[in-house]
Amino acid sequence: MPAGTKGIELFGCGDVPLPVGSGLCRKEYLKIMSPATRIVSVLALVLGASFNGAVHADVVKMSGSGLCHPPESRWYERTTNYTAYVSIEACLDADGRLPSGMSLRSIRASRNPAGEYQPYDRDAFRHWVDDDSDCQDTRAELLIAQSSTEVRFAKDGDRCRVVTGRWISPFTGNVIQNSGAIEIDHVVALKWAWERGAWQWPDNKRERFANDPVNIMAVEASLNSSKGARGPNEWLPPSGQCGYVARFLRLVKQYDLKPSSPETMWIKSFLDSCRS
Repeated sequence: MPAGTKGIELFGCGDVPLPVGSGLCRKEYLKIMSPATRIVSVLALVLGASFNGAVHADVVKMSGSGLCHPPESRWYERTTNYTAYVSIEACLDADGRLPSGMSLRSIRASRNPAGEYQPYDRDAFRHWVDDDSDCQDTRAELLIAQSSTEVRFAKDGDRCRVVTGRWISPFTGNVIQNSGAIEIDHVVALKWAWERGAWQWPDNKRERFANDPVNIMAVEASLNSSKGARGPNEWLPPSGQCGYVARFLRLVKQYDLKPSSPETMWIKSFLDSCRS
C-alpha cells in the first residue's frame, strides 16, 4: 500500500471471515481485537495486499471526502490519504460515492469492452444539466440563445424557466412563441446513438453528447415526437433536409458512432445529391 495511507479498512461483510470459522468479517474482527493485535493484523493485511499484485492493482481508495477512486479515476494517483477497499461495490456500500462523470456501468464497460450489449437506458445520458449553477439547464439556455427576441421567464426575478420568446423552427421555418409548444430534438437521437456504440461510452461522454449544442435544436413538439429515435434514412424534417443530414453526419464522425453499412451508404448518397 502506498506510503502516506491514512488508514486501511478492508470492507466487512462479504469478505473472507477472519479467523477461519469465527463467522466474523475482517472489519468486525479488527474492532474486537486488542490494540496490539489489531496493529499486527492490519500490517499483515497491508503486506498481503502489497505482495498480491491482483488485489493491490484493484484497490479502491476512499478519500476523506467520501469519494471512491478506482484505478480509472484521474485522481487515483493523487489520492494519498485514503481508506482502502477491495472493490468499488465495497466502497459504495460504506457510503462512498463515485467522482463526477463515473458510474459502475461505465467502469464495467471500460474493463470489459467486449461485454454483452445492454438494453437502451435513457437515464444513462445525463441531460438538461446546469453546469454553471445559474438555475438555467441546457433546455433553458438553448431557448435563450435561439430566441430572436428577449425571452420572458415564468416569474419576475426567477430566470430559471423560459415561457415565451420567438423561435424559428429549423424543421419547418415556422415561428413559435410559446415554449410549451417546443421540444428539444437530439439531431442524433440518444437511442440511435446507444445502439451504435454509445452503450459502451463512459458517463461523461454520454453527458457531453446529450448536451452538445450541435446535437440539440428547438423544434415543434409534434415533429420531434414523429421522429422518435429514427435516423435520417427513415425520417427527415419537412425542410432543411440537406443541412440536417450534414449535421447528423458531423456528429456521427465526431463521436465515432458506428452506423450500419446501408445507413452509411444512404447518408453518402443523400449528401451527394445535395451537392449536385
